[in-house]
Amino acid sequence: MASVLLRSVTRIGLARRLNGKQITAKSNNERGIMTSRSRLEKALEELEKNPYYDKYAEKIARLQQTSPEEFLQRVEQQEKTQARQVKHKIAKYRPSKVRFPFLLQNVRSSWSLTIKRQYTNDLFQNKYITTPIFYVNAGPHIGHLYSAVLADAIARYNNMIGHKTFFTTGTDEHGNKIRAAAAAAGLPNLEYCTKISQQFKEMCDRFEVDYSRFIRTTEKQHYDAVYHFWKELEERGHIYLGKYSGWYCVSDEAFLNDAELIELKDSTGKVIKVSAESGNKVEWMEEENYKFRLSAFQNDLKYWLKDENTVRPALYHKILSQWVEEGTCLQDLSITRIRKKAPWAIPSPCDEFHSIYVWLDALINYLTALGYPNKSYKDFWPPSIQIIGKDILKFHGIYWPAFLIAAGLEPPRTLLCHAHWTVDHTKMSKSKGNVVSPFEAADNYSEEGLRYFILREAVPQNDANYSSTKIVNILNSELADTLGNLVSRCTGKAINPSKEFPDPAKYWNVLQSQVADETKEALKSVGRTARESYEEHNLHHVVDAVMSMLHCANKMVAYHEPWQLKKLDDADSIKKLKAVISLALESSRIGALILYPIVPRLSSNLLDFLNIPKENRMWTDTAPEFSNNSIKERYIKCNNLILFKKIKSH
Repeated sequence: MASVLLRSVTRIGLARRLNGKQITAKSNNERGIMTSRSRLEKALEELEKNPYYDKYAEKIARLQQTSPEEFLQRVEQQEKTQARQVKHKIAKYRPSKVRFPFLLQNVRSSWSLTIKRQYTNDLFQNKYITTPIFYVNAGPHIGHLYSAVLADAIARYNNMIGHKTFFTTGTDEHGNKIRAAAAAAGLPNLEYCTKISQQFKEMCDRFEVDYSRFIRTTEKQHYDAVYHFWKELEERGHIYLGKYSGWYCVSDEAFLNDAELIELKDSTGKVIKVSAESGNKVEWMEEENYKFRLSAFQNDLKYWLKDENTVRPALYHKILSQWVEEGTCLQDLSITRIRKKAPWAIPSPCDEFHSIYVWLDALINYLTALGYPNKSYKDFWPPSIQIIGKDILKFHGIYWPAFLIAAGLEPPRTLLCHAHWTVDHTKMSKSKGNVVSPFEAADNYSEEGLRYFILREAVPQNDANYSSTKIVNILNSELADTLGNLVSRCTGKAINPSKEFPDPAKYWNVLQSQVADETKEALKSVGRTARESYEEHNLHHVVDAVMSMLHCANKMVAYHEPWQLKKLDDADSIKKLKAVISLALESSRIGALILYPIVPRLSSNLLDFLNIPKENRMWTDTAPEFSNNSIKERYIKCNNLILFKKIKSH
């Protein structure tokens, strides 16, 4: 609303000044005044198209104190300046004082006076959700699976509440590490990339990761998108040719500053520098590269980070904000490498002797996946939620938003950063031989079981622990016993031979017991509690809420002993029996709906078994049906359902 008002004030104020002139003008000047008004309207329209217009609207409005002619002159002068800059070759660029070419020359960032940017309304229907694209120097492990199913669960939840989602994942296939891995495998680079990329695609398909687009950075469409994005940065004056010297980590493919390094002794006792984050060795490098003016974007990054929801959980928002405040990660960034040193990369569009830095290339995939530069990408831009691991926070939380702002695009609304996985409380590594393959784990615990465990176990801000013993205990206790037994106890021949799902509205108030009341209260509140947890991306709390509700339902069944009610066979006992079955199956129905984003295949099987129509599987359907008098008697499918088979301990 504030955004709309400022735009209106800006337009109305300038229009009034022109109208006032038109009233008092002589007839031979009327044509010139109308031309000025048309030019003014066009200039304002161009300004308003920019996503950062709102941030500067207040300052633009102040310029109404000048004449409209002077206002137009300033805008047009800025356009002429930009046009002259575009004509220069990239090698001749000089530092520009203007970070945003669409702003007037004398309008600088005054962050104390900045109005809050108005994002699109939270109820906006289109949601863009991404995983990090996975690096193909090796096949998938459990950490990759976690990123993928976390993003998938969030996308499915958004679909359930009525949003239209676009969900992307894929593979990052350039860089020297890929080249080395391909050589070690004895395969040509592209053939190697295709082989490993297919493994990630298979992982997604096996674990029900329902992506809209699986992207590979070796696609021609991606090359075209990268070149277009480069051109945008180039034309706006954000790229220049300069010398770079610093510590370079070949394994991480990144330059590191002193704060990101530690000193260790190698096997010979020699002191070496390594990355504090990865532990990989660094080497001193000096070369001439094309550079991005990252240092010019500190204030813009601070502004982006003003909203604490920009990076979640809060721990990572605090870390990133500190980096930006201190400026340690904001030196101008080399965005090319000498091509003979990095031949397996996208060639630079401006210099045949350079390759594009793998991280600039990789980050643009999120635009490529939406069809960029085709304007259709705007239907889902900016990203609603981008899932990343904590090891790539700098690249997605500093480089990526700075690149986007420089190109005139809005940065992501939320980066959801998660920690890593350990195995029996030990860091995964090839040398230790404890890297967990999702395919091998699925053979032991099933795809749905593994998916349930990692989403149930992981807490985004803390490293999660993979333990075979814990997996077996959780899956047997919660999926096989708590949920599976609740369904089987009330659908077996001994208690429910007619396979009836009695109408909850008809039998809601039949049972008069504390456990029945507790179950009904749990049913009424579980949807709200689970939704709050989904919105906070705390899926472990979603599972907690569902399991708590199902425990109540199981206690209710044990207390009322439907097997005894069936034996009595009088009218009152039959009514109570149907009430027990109804309340238990209603608990199962709601539990399946809430768990659907987490275990879609298992939940769909249960909902099919309960004969729940596809159109009745939205979030609104998680409310208990005790007050819906239009519900007809349902009959469950006759086939016996083994919801989750118990796992034997190894």
